[in-house]
Amino acid sequence: MENKRSRPRPKADVDADAAREAADEAQRQLASRLRLRHLNCFVAIAQERTLARAAARLHLSQPAVSKTLVELEQWAGARLVERGRNGAALTVQGERFLRYALDATRAVEASALALARQDAHAAPALRLGALPTVATALLPEALLRFKALRPQMGVKIHTDSNAELLRAVKAGELDLMVGRMAEPAMLQGVSFEYLYTESLLVVVRAGHPLANDSGAPSLGAVLGFPLVIAGERTAPRHHTEAFFETHGFAVPEGAIETQSASVARLIVAGSDAVWIVPQRVAQSDIDAEVLVQIDVPAPQGVEPIGILRRSTATLDEAIGVLAQQLRECAQAA
Repeated sequence: MENKRSRPRPKADVDADAAREAADEAQRQLASRLRLRHLNCFVAIAQERTLARAAARLHLSQPAVSKTLVELEQWAGARLVERGRNGAALTVQGERFLRYALDATRAVEASALALARQDAHAAPALRLGALPTVATALLPEALLRFKALRPQMGVKIHTDSNAELLRAVKAGELDLMVGRMAEPAMLQGVSFEYLYTESLLVVVRAGHPLANDSGAPSLGAVLGFPLVIAGERTAPRHHTEAFFETHGFAVPEGAIETQSASVARLIVAGSDAVWIVPQRVAQSDIDAEVLVQIDVPAPQGVEPIGILRRSTATLDEAIGVLAQQLRECAQAA
C-alpha cells in the first residue's frame, strides 16, 4: 500500500501558532518578572493619587516608586498613569490593570492573616460610600437593620460627590457605594444595581406664605423667596438648572448652595427659604408636617440610584447582608 505523504500545513495556520507561542512566552516572562512590590506600588499610586504620597505610604523614595511604575508601563507597552500637576490619574489601561492588582494584593493580605492565625471574627469594618442626599434618605434605616443582624460589624461611612465615590470604589477604598448611574466609560470594572429613581420636590416650612396659598403658585412667585439648591457639578443642580431654563428662568443670584441636607433643612425650617430637594431627603419631614411640598412641577424620575461595587470583587457575606438591607429599604420607601 502506498504511503501517503502528509500535506504541509497552510502558512496562515503556522503563523497563527507561532504568534500564539510568542504571546505565551511573553506572558511567561512577564509573570516571572512581576513581583508583589510592583502590585503594591501601583495600588498605592491609584489610591493616593500622587507618587509622593504613594512613596510616603510605602516608606520608599519617590524615584523608587517612579522607577517601579516605569517598569510596569514598559512591560505593558502602554501608559498606565498620567502624571500632571494635579496628581496621578489612571488611564483606561491602568484602570483595567488595577482591578487585578487589587485582587492579588488582597489575596496576599488574606493569606498573611491566615498564617498569623488571627481571630476570624475580628473582621475589618465595612467601607460604605454614599451621596449626601442618599446618606440621609436611605442609610439610617438600612444601617439599623444591618446592625441588628451583624451587631459586631463596624461600618465606616464616607460621603462625597458621585465621581469621587466611584473613583474610590475602583481603587478598592470602598467596599460598595450608593450613588447615581454614571456614563458607561466611567463604569468600566464597576457593576450597577438599580434601587430607585430620584425625583425633585419644591418644599417650604409649615406656615410658609406659599404653603398658605390656596392655589398653585407660579414658578416666578416661588423664586421671589430665598432659594436653597444643590451645589454646582451635581446631578440635582443640573436638573434644577434645566428645569428653570425650560420655564424661561435662570438660577437667581444669592441662592444658597449646599450638599448638606441637615444644613438646608435647618435653614428652610427657620425661614421663608424655598428648597429644591430630592424627594426621599424631604419625605420624612413632609410626613411629620415640618415641611410642606409646594404644588410646582419639578423634575420627576431624573436620576437612577443604585448600588455600585467592583465587578471582579468577591462579595463578602457581610457586604451582601448590607446590600440586601439597602434593597429592602429602597423598596419599602
